[in-house]
Amino acid sequence: MSVTLGFAADSPPSRAADVARGEQLARQWCASCHLLPGATQSQAQGAPTFRDLSSRKDAEALKLFLVRPHGAMPPLTLSRAEIDALVGYIESLR
Repeated sequence: MSVTLGFAADSPPSRAADVARGEQLARQWCASCHLLPGATQSQAQGAPTFRDLSSRKDAEALKLFLVRPHGAMPPLTLSRAEIDALVGYIESLR
């Protein structure tokens, strides 16, 4: 809890809101296959965790990854704002 509060206090309100929105999107669209921090569900075989993604790809690579079809993932139709929020959340896990 203190990490979240510390992050929110150190970040502009819009950045904290984007990260929160990104986490909401991750839980809604991604959690059935990708393991999210603090989650107890299993992940799909071969699907990287969100922490793995945060360490392997920079923001631009993540954005491109989300707009192009990739692997066994279902096609996602996310707005630019949703992509930015999701990338912000993934980056917050570094």
